[in-house]
Amino acid sequence: MELRDLPGVLTAAQLDQTVAAIASVQHSSGALPWPDGHTDPWDHVECAMALVLGGRMEEARAAYAWMRRTQEADGAWRMKYDGERVLDASVDTNQCAYVAVGVWQWWTVTGDRSLVDQMWPHVRRALDFVLDLQHPDGQLHWSRSPEGVPDPDSLVTGSSSAYQALRCGLALADLLDEPQPEWELAAGRLQHAVAHHPEVFLDKSRFSMDWYYPVLGGAVRGEAARRMLDERWEEFVVPGVGARCVADRPWVTGAETAELVLTLAALGDRDRALQLLREVQHLREEDGSYWTGLVFDEGVRWPVERSSWTAAAVVLAADALAGGPTLALFAADDLPTGVLLPEDICVT
Repeated sequence: MELRDLPGVLTAAQLDQTVAAIASVQHSSGALPWPDGHTDPWDHVECAMALVLGGRMEEARAAYAWMRRTQEADGAWRMKYDGERVLDASVDTNQCAYVAVGVWQWWTVTGDRSLVDQMWPHVRRALDFVLDLQHPDGQLHWSRSPEGVPDPDSLVTGSSSAYQALRCGLALADLLDEPQPEWELAAGRLQHAVAHHPEVFLDKSRFSMDWYYPVLGGAVRGEAARRMLDERWEEFVVPGVGARCVADRPWVTGAETAELVLTLAALGDRDRALQLLREVQHLREEDGSYWTGLVFDEGVRWPVERSSWTAAAVVLAADALAGGPTLALFAADDLPTGVLLPEDICVT
């Protein structure tokens, strides 16, 4: 796999430099940590996906080997690790589900079945675990305590991302000829909850992720998706700077901006996507790494850190806009949808 130039934004050489910056922080265990040293399963997989795009297959294999070693018997991963040592024994359902996206991306980029065969039992256990925490209305309980008690609340962002993961899991099941009909039904209920029942989720509407993730995860598409983005565009997008993390703070973040770029790319809104990715390059350092965010009214980078997952989100966004495999992954036109429900149906 070779990275591609994105004229006017980033060259292939610059993107390779960013992938090298991600690889440079990889722990000897294979973990891809935050700047403070902890690793969570979701951001770890996102970084592994960037490594794959950059052709760093040895490092990506090490990242997935870390996933295999740290997964628990019930299919879960804990929220935070130091290497392979658990720091936070809580479990986030979305963090557990995302491995399916990473493994499907590996297949679409490499066509190499060996890692898929290694990872499939872990993907299957992870998605089975996640769906054990699905509410009858379709949404996912967002977490489980260290004592094994599910949190009663659900999050739009997590359920939206997990819908994409379920679709990738279904695609893997088709590839391996191991049908998972219960996932198809669960995916349909999850999509229905995200797209049509905002009342079942905690109100986190001040966060930009809750704004764009129903579209990014594929639960909302077409004209409804375009309306969803346009309705709050001016709240979250700061011209010339990027996308805010929260609506009521003068703080733009690289990861949210890059994810919004992916969202726009998935809808075919290439012009706005290119402009946003170009504008957020003020977070780039000479070594290819990216600062997490900027408090733009003061011109101060905050937090004072350069994060692997911000760099990974930029690599994914650039690859999508350059016509790489990331575009198909998030546009998701060829991914199974699950058994979709009529808009006006009541699932309980």
